[in-house]
Amino acid sequence: MSENNRVNATSIQQHACDAPRFEFPTFLGCKLSQNFLSDEVDVVISGVPFDLASTERPGARFGPAAIRQASRHLAWEINRWPWDFHVFDEIRAIDCGDLCFDPPTIDGMMDQLQQHAAQILAANKAMLTLGGDHLITLPLLRELAKKHGPIALIHFDAHTDTEREPEQYHHGTLFFHAANEGTVAPDHSIQIGTRTGYIQKDHRFTVLDADQAMKLSAQDAAKKIQATVGNHPAYVTFDIDCLDPAFAPGTGTPVVGGLSTNMALQIIRELPQCNLIGMDIVEVAPPYDYAEITSLAAATLALELLYVLAAGRKKS
Repeated sequence: MSENNRVNATSIQQHACDAPRFEFPTFLGCKLSQNFLSDEVDVVISGVPFDLASTERPGARFGPAAIRQASRHLAWEINRWPWDFHVFDEIRAIDCGDLCFDPPTIDGMMDQLQQHAAQILAANKAMLTLGGDHLITLPLLRELAKKHGPIALIHFDAHTDTEREPEQYHHGTLFFHAANEGTVAPDHSIQIGTRTGYIQKDHRFTVLDADQAMKLSAQDAAKKIQATVGNHPAYVTFDIDCLDPAFAPGTGTPVVGGLSTNMALQIIRELPQCNLIGMDIVEVAPPYDYAEITSLAAATLALELLYVLAAGRKKS
């Protein structure tokens, strides 16, 4: 190892954790801890290994572990390009491990995840959650709405997840329920990358579909997001199938014609002006992945969201 690399490795260790990274690989080597109350913590990273609400291919329960494992490839960077600071100089994060839910049912997961989120929010910490199928977003939004009121949703996905099934909770119905409950503010919410059918009559969310998004520059797409969201407390949920399967094959419901990883990253980098209060990455299904392509994309997007959160706080 060169002297330069030794210096870099030392600097990384100062930013990362003292927990054994390879016994339980934490996200980016962050400290493994459930001490939400510490003043030394700004962001709590949680995994939710759940896919009982999937309607096609299961496997997203293995997503949190795969995202954490892939994040090792990102941990060597001192300042992530193109940012001019190190994220952990501005915000301090812990990885609290995976949520254990018992019984392993949809209702059990939603109840226990909402309780988990309540503890984090009571301590005034931000959340980054690694899924798991997309239903995990609903209990997170419910708890956030108790604190902030209806949430502005920034939703990257091939699907709108607004299937109108009043009695059904699965990963295709969560935003139908969230809108009906008043958990999200549809007039200030936007869905990006959509390229599957949905009932357009009375659809309450702004949609920037994949074709529309790819005709715009990332900067112009971000301006549309910012204009829709305004100053409302905003939550980013990124279903990895927003990306074209060429960039993210490891997911349960792949749909061709999606965004590239680079375009998604460029759009996200333009969002520090949004009032970001939480974020998640969902639907990574490692059994269908190849060479960690999808897991690495998810880990990189998650890291980019942490930089956006940090950049927003630097500006305020």
